[in-house]
Amino acid sequence: MKKSFYITTPIYYPSAKPHMGHAYSSISADVIARFKRLDGFDVKFLTGTDEHGQKIQKSAIKENLSPIEFCDKISKVFFDLTKKLNLSNTDFIRTTEKRHSETVQRLWKILEENNKIYLSKYSGWYSVSDEAFYSKDEVESVENKKICSATGSVVEWVEEESFFFKLSEFQDLLLNFYQKNPDFIQPASRKNEVISFVKSGLKDLSISRTSFDWGIPVPGSDKHIMYVWLDALTNYVTASNFFGEKSFWPADIHIIGKDILRFHAVYWPAFLMAAEIPLPKKIFGHGWILSGDEKMSKSKGNILDPIEIIDEFGLDEIRYYLMKEVIYGLDGKINIDNLKNCINSDLANNVGNLSQRIFTLINKHFSSKVPDVKLLKEDSDFLFIPMNNLKTTMENLEIHNYVREIISYSSKINKYVNDEEPWVKVKNYDDRVGSILYVALNALKNIFILLHPIMPEKSENFLSCLGIPPENISLQLIDQNLDSNTKLTMPGLLFKKHI
Repeated sequence: MKKSFYITTPIYYPSAKPHMGHAYSSISADVIARFKRLDGFDVKFLTGTDEHGQKIQKSAIKENLSPIEFCDKISKVFFDLTKKLNLSNTDFIRTTEKRHSETVQRLWKILEENNKIYLSKYSGWYSVSDEAFYSKDEVESVENKKICSATGSVVEWVEEESFFFKLSEFQDLLLNFYQKNPDFIQPASRKNEVISFVKSGLKDLSISRTSFDWGIPVPGSDKHIMYVWLDALTNYVTASNFFGEKSFWPADIHIIGKDILRFHAVYWPAFLMAAEIPLPKKIFGHGWILSGDEKMSKSKGNILDPIEIIDEFGLDEIRYYLMKEVIYGLDGKINIDNLKNCINSDLANNVGNLSQRIFTLINKHFSSKVPDVKLLKEDSDFLFIPMNNLKTTMENLEIHNYVREIISYSSKINKYVNDEEPWVKVKNYDDRVGSILYVALNALKNIFILLHPIMPEKSENFLSCLGIPPENISLQLIDQNLDSNTKLTMPGLLFKKHI
């Protein structure tokens, strides 16, 4: 029986069209999910849209639509993006679905039964844009407005009756959990931020609103709707079928942007502890994809449209660039000149050129079949790729190092081929030619298996030329050399150069 692995992206807030930050979260989660499948895991991969709250209601009014009409329209854009990004998600959740509202209301009742909720009155600063409450220490005055100093979002003073969650009871429990589970929050810099926040003191959290009505009703209290983050975070449990017969819970990893770390690393584990539900195993807060030196936002007008960049440079090429050039966990930029250089150097000149040379010789001198050879010891050495290192690198979520290791291996094979000069040896009828081509061909097989999580379409196309169908691609094939005399198909030009 396969081991299971459950990974999630954030669920995206459909108040505007997707930008490169959304694409980055989804692609990185997809890379991890695909690698785990290659390694033999039964993977559940979840993404979706977060469709409740005051911001959605206001956006819908602006477009003269009902909230659900607005959500149907924008959620489809995010759903279509999963296809455009070639994600391998197994589920797409919308928080307006019946399965979700039933799960959230069930969770609320559990929290209520466990005496973790009480009714009182909320007075404080609230950001509609962030759907977050802020203390007076997090608020400053700028040009006659009150804003959150951390996010720059406008806040407003809110006073209304509210249900509260007893978050203050979980300060020591959370700190003890972080200490006993040092890998729960990653990277380490994010963990330090969270611990510092929790140590500064936790106050009970308002978890219902009465000033608007677009949300999931509080059980037994018609005028209250649930705080959007209690609703949204529960999507991970909903999709896991936690209260059903077969559950994928707990999640192995939540992939999120660093701006929503507090909700996932403080509020979410506290809600789960209060409901006596197991906690997820890991939360990874990646950095932002910057436009210039700033975070992308609709208000700043600096949105990078992923569709436009994909249409110009190719999806797999963009996936490759983001995974290699952005250190996973830190902020990164998309620089068009760097993107062109990365495609030209790593893909066209390195991997693509190696493929073109090897297949041209095999096609011409070996009737497009895998050469039948007996390898020398020094040839066999070049087939070795350090799989244990690569697995560890991916387990540590060092995706950038994983990709660089593969390209380093490809460079090693290129040097081997250049040094051996099979195009010269073939003219001299040297019987070493078949061995050189056999080594390079098997190395290319391994390179594209390992690149499959990053570049699934290019990899599947190439591996099909070796007679390997998509459903057979796995890490196990790395230890299995191609059978001699296997009929091959010319892959053609793999990567186009960009000027």
